[in-house]
Amino acid sequence: MNNLLVMSQIAGRRCALPAHDVKSVIEIGVVTPVPQTPDFIAGITAMRSQTLTVIDCRQALGFDADAYSLDHRAIVVAVGGYPYALRIDSIEDITTGADEAGDVPGGFGSEWSRVATGLIETRMGPALLLDLPALVAGPEQLGAVA
Repeated sequence: MNNLLVMSQIAGRRCALPAHDVKSVIEIGVVTPVPQTPDFIAGITAMRSQTLTVIDCRQALGFDADAYSLDHRAIVVAVGGYPYALRIDSIEDITTGADEAGDVPGGFGSEWSRVATGLIETRMGPALLLDLPALVAGPEQLGAVA
């Protein structure tokens, strides 16, 4: 059985999101900053009278926000019942993936090992299969006090 995947680029890496988790792809309009939120939350935007929290995926992974250019579109997902617009570098295509994702090999870095559930083979080549809750949670807080 093949699985449909939405293919994208984030911080120079090909990433895959299960298509059943993607609600839509939108043109990102005005993003209104929200005071006192972490840097990886770009702000909020609207889609059909619904407020979406906009996540800058590069910053959510712990990368520099200015290192790559952003797509003018965003991938809309729901995590824990809340809607998010994921700002990514580019949206590539929808394709099918292998039945099972394999282990993520070393060398991708701790940023990716935190959010990737595996490496999946697609007709476009290998891609990191992303864990949406881990991605929207943002970067690990180093030195956080328990």
